[in-house]
Amino acid sequence: MTAKKPEPYTIPIAARTESLPWRRKLIALASGVVFAVACLTMNIVQIMFLLPLLALPFNWSRTLYADGIRHTKRAFGCLLILMCQWFAPTKLIISFEREGKGRFTEEEIERIVKRNKNGEVEWLDLPTKFILIANHQVYPDWWYGWGFTYFIGPRGAHDSVYIALKKSLQWVPVLGWGMQFFNFIFLARSWVSDRAQLASSLSALGKAAEEHDNPLVFFLYPEGTVVSKDTRPISKKFADKMGIDDMTNMLLPRSTGLQYSLRSLAPRIPDLKLLDMTTVYPGIPPMGYGQSWYTLRSIFLNGIAPPAIHYHLRLFSIDDVPIGDLSKTNRMADPKSHAVEVEIPEEEKSAFDLWLRELWHEKDRSITRWFETSSFDKRRFEIPLRLKRTRDTLDALGFFLPTFVEYMWSRIRK
Repeated sequence: MTAKKPEPYTIPIAARTESLPWRRKLIALASGVVFAVACLTMNIVQIMFLLPLLALPFNWSRTLYADGIRHTKRAFGCLLILMCQWFAPTKLIISFEREGKGRFTEEEIERIVKRNKNGEVEWLDLPTKFILIANHQVYPDWWYGWGFTYFIGPRGAHDSVYIALKKSLQWVPVLGWGMQFFNFIFLARSWVSDRAQLASSLSALGKAAEEHDNPLVFFLYPEGTVVSKDTRPISKKFADKMGIDDMTNMLLPRSTGLQYSLRSLAPRIPDLKLLDMTTVYPGIPPMGYGQSWYTLRSIFLNGIAPPAIHYHLRLFSIDDVPIGDLSKTNRMADPKSHAVEVEIPEEEKSAFDLWLRELWHEKDRSITRWFETSSFDKRRFEIPLRLKRTRDTLDALGFFLPTFVEYMWSRIRK
């Protein structure tokens, strides 16, 4: 009997010896052209049509600028999904924690999962102001995570995503410029210089989101980087030094940045939530390093995408998270102020660090169970990673430009 040929996504990238056929090479070229042209079009709109609005001494011009940037961010979120839809099809498999911390009741799950007339999951009725934390498996995590926000709420929250990135990325042509317009937070990877920058930036974003009742989704990966042959020994060494248990499938999380983020946003967004996402990609074996199986190049150029991305969700109210006492900070006296603290009492740091580490151990155990059963929970929901509306496709490709100009002109004439 002939042995069954393994699926390409189960083979490490270095062991994939088959050369790409010409058809795949043409598709790879098309994917690069579509992505580059769409991003460039968004950049042109941001620089030529939006940036000049900030030079005008009117409140309406700043409102137009903010609306326009949100429109281009929405278009970029749609572009990420369209790239998957056309060049690297996959789907999201969503499950909800039903026991322990951050659990969902059966009634809540029924309310959250919204279906269309065909019974397919169309969107999720989750809160639209939250910090999203997740284990960091592969560098494309942010790509798929942003795509996930498209399905939050009837219109999606993909126009309100914020990410903290390395400072050097802000000057990458086109993409880096776009990320600056998107108000992403650029950090120097030195906590001494980054803590005030992170806190003040998030405070401003939280204030604006609450004043205008806009969604706000802040991505944060507490591990700081992906699991790899270089980072795994560092996590183990730190665990041994501190006398704590290391992780099996992940790295030990760093709590400081998350605690500062929560303390910066919580006073300005009363209904802020913490959404915890445990991520697994099929094909990566236990103790495997995700980047050996999935990279942006292997997914979009070589055409070997994960057949699905498994997301297991927990949701926390801020009152259930030990972020510390905020009553003595100047921000509680004036929640609209941009003033932020730069020191947190040691006992509050320790309490939060322990809480996060325990959460990470629970996530680690759930990933181990996933390897045994290929599922986080028997009850799960599939969402194909594709756009729901023709207008979203046009936005993603940059064809929104005439509509955008018409919209801007109508606002100016009011």
